[in-house]
Amino acid sequence: MNSGMNGAMNQGINRSMNRVLAHTGAKFPIVQAPMGWIARSPLALAVSRAGGLGVIETSSGETENCQREIAIMSACGLPFGVNLPIRFLQDDAMLKFVCASGVKFVTTSAGSPAKFIAPLKDAGITVYHAVPTVATAMKCVDAGIDGLVVEGAEGGGFKNPEEVSTLVLLQAIRAKVNVPMIAAGGICDGRGMAAAFALGAEAIQMGTRFVSCAESPVHANYKQAIIDAKETGTYVLNKKASPGIRALKSQRTLAIHDAGLMPADALSGILGVYFGGDMEAAPALAGQSAGLITEVKTAQEIIEQTVAEFFAITQRLGALAAGQSFG
Repeated sequence: MNSGMNGAMNQGINRSMNRVLAHTGAKFPIVQAPMGWIARSPLALAVSRAGGLGVIETSSGETENCQREIAIMSACGLPFGVNLPIRFLQDDAMLKFVCASGVKFVTTSAGSPAKFIAPLKDAGITVYHAVPTVATAMKCVDAGIDGLVVEGAEGGGFKNPEEVSTLVLLQAIRAKVNVPMIAAGGICDGRGMAAAFALGAEAIQMGTRFVSCAESPVHANYKQAIIDAKETGTYVLNKKASPGIRALKSQRTLAIHDAGLMPADALSGILGVYFGGDMEAAPALAGQSAGLITEVKTAQEIIEQTVAEFFAITQRLGALAAGQSFG
């Protein structure tokens, strides 16, 4: 790495130019996805300490446990965020807690954020909403959202059954709105980050990459299944209904894929996958980026290498632009 890239890594990306960094306070525009039960303080702290933005989940529905995790993050004094998945919140207890807790950055997802925006912003919180389509993005901007997490179909977990790639979705949304975008879906390294920035993003969100990192609390079997997966190693399930999910291929997910619909209790064994290592207990959520991940790394290594690769690529592209050359 040359001195220029070293300097860039030491300073992060200029906050005066990058709206996501200004909103989050993170050193680097790399956000950890809010995976249920997984996105707790051990993983989020590792990401935030490495200069990214750790995020605490609340989709597990374990309100008291998630509140304790938020308190742990707050006590550490590092930038972090909280995700509020609207469809999965049983009541307004988590919303009220977040508004009173001093949290500065929240992502909302899985439903309309309209009723959440006013109380969150009244509490001084910056709010981004996760969107899978242009229409949803425009509604969120009209409702007063501060930014968007643009989720392409390559990503793991809950998905729009009508698949639109991150490549297309970023361009389509940027053509319509000017709020900051965090690109999510199919990104696990500096190449993906550079591509996302070229399409108008100002940050990236990584889920599968951080699920398989050293500090992730999931079972070694789950991490190994991600590492062993090919680029074709996932299915989108439940495409005849909504929401769909993207998960690793297995005997269980093959049966669900062929049926086209997912049984209501399909995810009831998810903790057996996450912490028991039984890869047939439930669909093991993962994105297509699993096909790009070849080893377990620490959060620090992932972020350092992603940033270094991003600057190497953008430096090369800058040289092409300066020389009006394609090669």
